[in-house]
Amino acid sequence: MTYLNIVNNVLRRLREDEVTTVTANTYSTMAGDFVNDAKQLVEEAADWSALRDTIVKQTAGSDSLILTGSGDNVKVMSVINDTQNCFMGYQTKDWFNEQLYINNGTTGSPRYYTFNGLDSTGDTRVLVSPHPDGAYALRFDVIKRQAPLTNDTDVLLVPSQPVIHLSVALLARERGETGGTSTAEYFQIADKYLSDAIAIDAAKHPEEMIFRTI
Repeated sequence: MTYLNIVNNVLRRLREDEVTTVTANTYSTMAGDFVNDAKQLVEEAADWSALRDTIVKQTAGSDSLILTGSGDNVKVMSVINDTQNCFMGYQTKDWFNEQLYINNGTTGSPRYYTFNGLDSTGDTRVLVSPHPDGAYALRFDVIKRQAPLTNDTDVLLVPSQPVIHLSVALLARERGETGGTSTAEYFQIADKYLSDAIAIDAAKHPEEMIFRTI
């Protein structure tokens, strides 16, 4: 569903006129802002299938990598050293500091990773260890949140119904009156749509719902 479709769905539910562009007037522009607020809340509520992506990076002898296009709100699900056909494990920054500055570091095939802030464009940086002794292809399976919707034709990736109904609830609260359904009821409706959407999406990855002991 496009950004414009979502905004018009929200406007209709609040007895407002539809628009031909999100920025047609002050109220539709505000509705668009609330849609993006609702989108972010829904995105962070679950590890949605639609937000899963793989970022492949080549070490090229460097232990510092930038997950291009990831932004700062990314979740790393797993990392594979595709060149050596093995999974990589997470380690703390203190562990990395110990390897680099106390043990003087080692070189070889990367086996571990940790987060290392953001680059100048706001993308997440990671460090890998040991220091690569050559070019290795590393596959980062991530949950990458969608950028805010800005153009009328931008397509929402996460389920649309929770976003629509949460946007209605947020706008109803801002308005202070709804002429029927209370704001609390709107939030309850939005929560129901969200929980149902999470349950449906979680069924696509049943292995992630199983607790395993080591």
